[in-house]
Amino acid sequence: MPIRTYKPTSAGRRNASVNTHSEVTKKRPEKSLVRPLPKKGGRNHHGVITSRGRGGGVKRMYRLIDFRRKDRDGIAGKVAGIEYDPNRSCHIALIEYADGVKRYIPAPAGLKVGRTVVCSSAGPVEPEVGNAMPLRYIPTGLEVHCVEITPGKGGQMCRSAGASARLSNREGGFATLVLPSGEIRRVPADCRATIGAVGNTDHQNRRLGKAGLTRKLGRRPITRGVAKSHHAHPLGGGEGRSKSNRAPCGPTGVPAKGGSTRNRKQHSEKLIIRRRYSRRYGQLK
Repeated sequence: MPIRTYKPTSAGRRNASVNTHSEVTKKRPEKSLVRPLPKKGGRNHHGVITSRGRGGGVKRMYRLIDFRRKDRDGIAGKVAGIEYDPNRSCHIALIEYADGVKRYIPAPAGLKVGRTVVCSSAGPVEPEVGNAMPLRYIPTGLEVHCVEITPGKGGQMCRSAGASARLSNREGGFATLVLPSGEIRRVPADCRATIGAVGNTDHQNRRLGKAGLTRKLGRRPITRGVAKSHHAHPLGGGEGRSKSNRAPCGPTGVPAKGGSTRNRKQHSEKLIIRRRYSRRYGQLK
């Protein structure tokens, strides 16, 4: 059972659940594929806080993930182990290629130790879980993840736990994808994708249960806007409590729940066929 609940011996334990990470088979990371990860506390290179509520947390080492897999074309790789990665919601798989090179990739659901994965850009390969190839060679109707937006740039879409996009059809030099948000968009057919859905699907079902676990993730407490003074937040001020008639926003006025932040002048704007659906704002246009 991936998600486990314990007896309510305390208030924090009563509301908490634990992900057992039953898919993980390898406990220690590969030393050649880890790098130091210094903490920034939400500050930029000027020392100014640009991301509120960051700080503290458990020390981590960054695992180098191969999102391109471009220089591994035609070389068979064997899955040496499935590992936990503290920097992302999904698990990662250690691949040992036939020429001795080791790489990390996001672990798809159903990928087992000992399996062989192949990637190719010149032609189709077997559409099995973990294999990577351009969208023009992937059969329609399959689930894919780690999808490139620009050919050769590396996977950028559908990389979190349980995420996948469905390849609906191809027309001309583009492939049409149905994304997890419900958005339907076209992507160049030369963009590479990996077969299958990302593993660790129970990540979303875990409940932290107490503030202490949130602090270990590097998240600090944030004061509600309506509890602040009028000069500190757009929702602050007033005599007594007031929830205001304004939509939720941050200290700078940026919408906080569902507001559109996309730049409409992007060149990829014309590739979106249907936008995602927001429960608050309906169909985003």
